[in-house]
Amino acid sequence: MKTLLQKLLLCFILLFSFLTHYAQQTGVKGTIRAEDNSPLSFATIYVKQLETGTTANVDGYYEIHLKPGRYEMVFQHLGRHSLVRVIDVTNGLEQLDITLQPEDIMLKEVTVGGEDEDPAYTVMRKAIAKANYHRNVVDQYTAKVYIKGSAKLKDYPWLAKKALEKDGVEKGRVYLSESLSEIKFTRPNKFEQKVISVRSDRKENASPGSYIFGSFYEPEIAGTVTPLSPKAFSYYKFEYLGTFKDREFEVSRIKVIPRSKGEDVIDGTINIVEDTWSIHSLDVHTVKLGIDFQMKVTFAPIENKVWLPVSHQFKVDDKVFGFEFEAHYLSSVSDYKIKINPDIYVEKMEVVDEKKEKELAKEIEKKQASIKKNKKKDEAKRLQERIAAGEEITRKELKTIIKEYEKEDRKKQDEPDVISDFTFKDDSVSYKMDSAFWDSIRPIPLTKEEVKGYEKADSVSAIERAKVEGDTTRESKHKGFQPWDILIGDTYKVSNHSNFRIYTPMGGFNTIEGWNIIYKIAYGTVLQDTNRTRLKVMPVFRYAFAREKLSGYLNLMASNKKYRLDIDGGRYIQQFNPDNPILPIVNTFTTLLLEKNLMKIYEHDFLSAKFKRIVSDKLTINTSWVWSERSQLENNSRYKLVNRDKIEDYTPNKPLNIQLEDTAFPTHQAFLGSIGFSARPWLKYRSYNGSKYAIGGSSPTISFRYTKGCN
Repeated sequence: MKTLLQKLLLCFILLFSFLTHYAQQTGVKGTIRAEDNSPLSFATIYVKQLETGTTANVDGYYEIHLKPGRYEMVFQHLGRHSLVRVIDVTNGLEQLDITLQPEDIMLKEVTVGGEDEDPAYTVMRKAIAKANYHRNVVDQYTAKVYIKGSAKLKDYPWLAKKALEKDGVEKGRVYLSESLSEIKFTRPNKFEQKVISVRSDRKENASPGSYIFGSFYEPEIAGTVTPLSPKAFSYYKFEYLGTFKDREFEVSRIKVIPRSKGEDVIDGTINIVEDTWSIHSLDVHTVKLGIDFQMKVTFAPIENKVWLPVSHQFKVDDKVFGFEFEAHYLSSVSDYKIKINPDIYVEKMEVVDEKKEKELAKEIEKKQASIKKNKKKDEAKRLQERIAAGEEITRKELKTIIKEYEKEDRKKQDEPDVISDFTFKDDSVSYKMDSAFWDSIRPIPLTKEEVKGYEKADSVSAIERAKVEGDTTRESKHKGFQPWDILIGDTYKVSNHSNFRIYTPMGGFNTIEGWNIIYKIAYGTVLQDTNRTRLKVMPVFRYAFAREKLSGYLNLMASNKKYRLDIDGGRYIQQFNPDNPILPIVNTFTTLLLEKNLMKIYEHDFLSAKFKRIVSDKLTINTSWVWSERSQLENNSRYKLVNRDKIEDYTPNKPLNIQLEDTAFPTHQAFLGSIGFSARPWLKYRSYNGSKYAIGGSSPTISFRYTKGCN
């Protein structure tokens, strides 16, 4: 009887807790549909009072938790009229189903003169001219970002079945990941991300973070040239598709067409808000590493001052080498808090396109030329006064003032060469939030298929934990030295900081040595000094079967982040070109099958020293010194796998030279020395968690080398 009462009491407590939790959830829910009642997947919902955006799921269902009060909600979907609804939130989740109608696209009247130009170019010239302004107008903002990723492997080659099953990948199963972060941006380039929570059924997670945390106002985003780049007209053609009304804003729809198809460019549509010339939304496609990416981004007017992104959608659906897969990423940006840059912000700025509005541009230039004669103010300051007064300004003038502003801003920076500063904070606590936490904060509801994916992941995790906890007799994967390691190679741990390695034997065929085999072993250790200097000793052995001769050399190497020293000595084979351009496997193929012995080599006894000093990322100094006794080698093998009648024998082991009849040489000694440097004076950096990383290709390399030889 007592047990029964305890069970009833427990059930009552659980039921009361559930009802209390349900009663505490207040907000709005519903489904967003088209006029034919079909769901509008991933429609955007923006709550004006909270500067918060969220996204419906693939079924058009949305759910927003809000405190009791009155809210103005904006429902958007690309290609459809935005809809504004005011709703009072009281108790529970208010039901609000929405139907969005197709947009009414209006084509403006265009007067065609001597120059028949698509009006899209005027829109884009103004938007490009103002891109730098949009990048600098916000001094700082904070927000919360929720990202949900789902991926599914639809098909794969049967040969990969076992490997995928071993890795826990199942055909048709949905794999999910979710993250909630707090982000903070500080002009000009500092970005901070603090992870609040992460939930994933896979350890390996990918995320289109470069696009989510990047900006389409930048010249490039994730290596892709944006339509608002100063060089956009070299990469894209533009086509005016019409203008539509979104609340009180007029928005021009522009088609973006790459001049040449390939990677690092986009195609699709970009919508530009007229008068402010900011991005309203975009629906574009790009290719990265041969894979198609579809992106949709929706912006909103934060505090009615600047347009910032509130939702991102990414879709990948491709087939590569027999693997067919699809993936979706959704992000929702909420709780914007912005700080406007007072130095350049103006409520209204009229930008004049001097290429299209020539007469107006001439009047402005004439007026300013007369003012310039009478006032001894610098041009940038005078332009600032005009902008503040709401006067018209040409694209050229706007470019001048923003460029001057950025130049002065860089002078104030501690590290002007750092173009982006990203800080990422995460800890193990973020992975410990339970499903109840995610149910309470998730702005994008899960679909039935996604719920099943999590349930499957939880059951698999439980089975794997049971296996790990129950298997106490597992053997170590590394069993030490095995006899076959001599033939296939392996690495052995000697101590915490040292290891010994047997390299996999290599070899090939050439006409001088016949078949040859190269065998290397090495011992390496790391010194526990400040710079963690690495030391390595590596003997190399080479046996030529046709010559019946063993040769080799010893390499001693010491290196750390600042320098590298190599000392080599012995007797070995060397190609005439010291860069060794002909790979042994290629020469083996051409010699045995095509009877073309491309590789020309000689033997030398040598002692060399090479030293490289990395003074900084921008400057490297290097020097090398080598003494050698060089000996010519003759062909020793006439072996042919394919014997062609037209070719009697292999060519001699002498390099061909048009200017010299005979390139043979006697045995001689030579001493060579060189010194040089390479500099990248305009190198730029990215900073990640306080560490700087050089950006490849951000500066040309200037190199100098002086070489002197004697014999």
